[in-house]
Amino acid sequence: MYQSSTEEVDGSETSECGQTCGRSGRRETTASSCCPASLSSARSYYQTSDVHTPSSTHTPSIGSSVSTVSGASVIVAIVEGRGLARGEIGMASIDLKCPELVLSQFADTGTYAKVITRIHILMPVEILMPDTASEKGKGTKLFKLISENFPGVTFTGVQRKYYNEKKGLEYIQQLCAPEFATVLMEVQAKYYCLATAAALLKYLEFIQSSFYAVKSLKVIYKGSEQTAMIDSASAANLELVVNNRDHNEHTLLGVLNHTKTPGGARRLRSNILEPLLDVDSINTRLDTIQELLQNEELFFGLKNAVGYFLDIDRLLSVLVQIPKQETVQAAEAKITHVIQLKHTLDLVPQLRVVLKTCSTALLKAYSATLEDNRFDTILEQIKTVVNCDTTYLKGSLNMRTQKCYAVRPNINGFLDIARRVYTEIVDDIAALVNNLGEKYGMPLRTSFSTARGFFIQMKLDGGVLPEGKLPPEFIKVTKLKNNFGFTTADLMKMNGRCDEALKEIFHMSYVVICQLLTTVHEHVHCLYKLSDTVSMLDMLLSLANACTISDYVRPEFTDTLAIKQGRHPILERMARQQPVSNNTYISEANNFVIITGPNMSGKSTYLKQVALCQIMAQIGSFVPAEYASFRIADQIFTRIGVDDDFETNSSTFMLEMKEIAYIIHNASDRSLTIIDELGRGTSAEEGIGICHSVCEFLLGLKTFTLFATHFLELCQLESLYPNVANQHMEVQHTRSRDSGLEQVVYTYLLSRGRSEERHYGLRAAEMTALPPSIIEEAKSVASKVSQQLLAKHPTDPETQRQRAVYHLATRLLQTARNSRLDPESLRMYLKRLKKQYEAELQAAGPAEPAGSGN
Repeated sequence: MYQSSTEEVDGSETSECGQTCGRSGRRETTASSCCPASLSSARSYYQTSDVHTPSSTHTPSIGSSVSTVSGASVIVAIVEGRGLARGEIGMASIDLKCPELVLSQFADTGTYAKVITRIHILMPVEILMPDTASEKGKGTKLFKLISENFPGVTFTGVQRKYYNEKKGLEYIQQLCAPEFATVLMEVQAKYYCLATAAALLKYLEFIQSSFYAVKSLKVIYKGSEQTAMIDSASAANLELVVNNRDHNEHTLLGVLNHTKTPGGARRLRSNILEPLLDVDSINTRLDTIQELLQNEELFFGLKNAVGYFLDIDRLLSVLVQIPKQETVQAAEAKITHVIQLKHTLDLVPQLRVVLKTCSTALLKAYSATLEDNRFDTILEQIKTVVNCDTTYLKGSLNMRTQKCYAVRPNINGFLDIARRVYTEIVDDIAALVNNLGEKYGMPLRTSFSTARGFFIQMKLDGGVLPEGKLPPEFIKVTKLKNNFGFTTADLMKMNGRCDEALKEIFHMSYVVICQLLTTVHEHVHCLYKLSDTVSMLDMLLSLANACTISDYVRPEFTDTLAIKQGRHPILERMARQQPVSNNTYISEANNFVIITGPNMSGKSTYLKQVALCQIMAQIGSFVPAEYASFRIADQIFTRIGVDDDFETNSSTFMLEMKEIAYIIHNASDRSLTIIDELGRGTSAEEGIGICHSVCEFLLGLKTFTLFATHFLELCQLESLYPNVANQHMEVQHTRSRDSGLEQVVYTYLLSRGRSEERHYGLRAAEMTALPPSIIEEAKSVASKVSQQLLAKHPTDPETQRQRAVYHLATRLLQTARNSRLDPESLRMYLKRLKKQYEAELQAAGPAEPAGSGN
């Protein structure tokens, strides 16, 4: 196999002139891209107008996630039913880097929460909608809402006739790989998602100037009931994939992401934004992570094997596309992709060997997947055309040499001649540079860069030229420190001849490669399975790796949210010392927890900690705690933050009301709701009234709710409702020796009961530069105002007795559902429950005689 004898610069791999370039064992981190260079190239064919292309940026949200994870390459088509079908949504999406067509159809409410959330997760670069729905000034409510939420995304109005469900079904029948054909059963009666598929696939043919090969696409139908729903505001509040301060660092994705492949990173991001609902699937993942942690040989073996894989999804995307025009660029790209495919298939045997030793169900299933003999069939077919020692190397010249000599000799006589010509030109270039070096007595060497082609490089230790200047025949001189780069007229002519020879080589190689790819398309399904296997293994390895950095525990799934000594996963990674850990207990008996405490005492951090641990558990990750049990949450809501939104002209209070209205309209009995500082944007009386009514509404559901507030009056709800529990963040008071002023010391510990300290804001103000006279006046006024607000009412004995009965009943139900105690331990536990019940009855006092009430 021919290897280049020249050197590469500009950050590429280098070797001295006259030496053979060695093969690199390192993998290239990026495959050739398939991004839309110009999405507007064919819009005029069937769009009425580019209805919305704003240039303004938006507050960071899920849509502005880390570009290294997935980038902006998704196109989404959306349509809404008309008339009686209004609210029925059809969606189709495809990533230009991954040949997977995702279809969905669902009913949405007037707020279109599901649509907005789905678009935020997809991060589209362009959204297609019918021109009738997106006309300027006459857009539908759905269009207006999407355009408000995604101001940086291009909207394209497509003529309604292209949303044709019959054409969509024909497309899917024609393009869907046979192994995914069962999707036809799911979508054949779902007219709206079929209509969007027709518009999307037709549009893609034009913007990409290519079409997908027959029976090559992976088509899946994705309902909204398979994963938990996290709205975009909650994802931003919890900093799942974007941190609002530095955008990339300190997110849940950042904590858990130790993936080695782009596919694994995309899969992890998708799972964080859409956690699983199925307990069996979650436990299967947890079993796998546990095996990886217990079997070091398997862990490191898989980590090493997975790390060399390229982006299989992107590779598949370009392999199944057939260019409409044969250009030199298209020919060169196809040769590169076949080399990448060979590189990928060469890695399968090593992965097979490592997985032979596994014992858990999921790893065994992936091991069986890799036993598919089609991997060997495709590789054998490739090797009949491509040289066995052709591989994927770093460095543009190395890769150019691999592409030039990829096709075996004696397959095409003209190709062999063209390659001999190319070799002679490269040899002539090396001889020319050697002759020039001898002629001028300079240490010249041949170098290569993609931009300049072959050129001459010279390194001088002192950086000073002999006689002060270069010979006049050296042109286009560049200097970087002690390195000089230049060329000559003869060398430029040789570069031109070299490029012409390469064009001939790539064109003739392309013809051979295309014949090979027609047979590869017949077995494309196994490559989709390989992509799924590698990305899932990479994600599970990443989750296992996170456990080795921090002390995580495997979660259980019951009807109770119970965390012992839980920690905030992001804060734990950021902090130089171990953060304070806290316990959490929420059950049907106490599903509403009111948390009070001073500013900066850790309430918001604690709320986010619980939600993040819930999400970690539902993606199949271990969690930062000593013990953890979770109830599966179908939706996770948060209401955190007090910032104005200038773009929508919304005040703090209006934003609060919008967010709380969304929660009220969408929360279910199985949700987890986090509310922080509701009602702070208005007066104390109105804030207390709103909070009280919202609490009473949520108490009517079985949703698990954590409600942090400064309104101590809300703590009275504990005496009115048996399922309410008061907790507070402890603070300690110390007196400064220097100033004599009392200071607040934050412990960040959560304790039972309400906070007794009402004017902690004034104590915090004392630590600032405010004059003492202002502080004293503020204390006086606050004391008078607080006396006029609601006072704590004593609980009557009968209510306390009912509360005791309620607690006993719910605890007995929990024990019956979840207990794993042996008979003796269970007997002791029931005895303790009985004593606790009797103590609560005794504390309530004697029951009032019947008929003594008013």
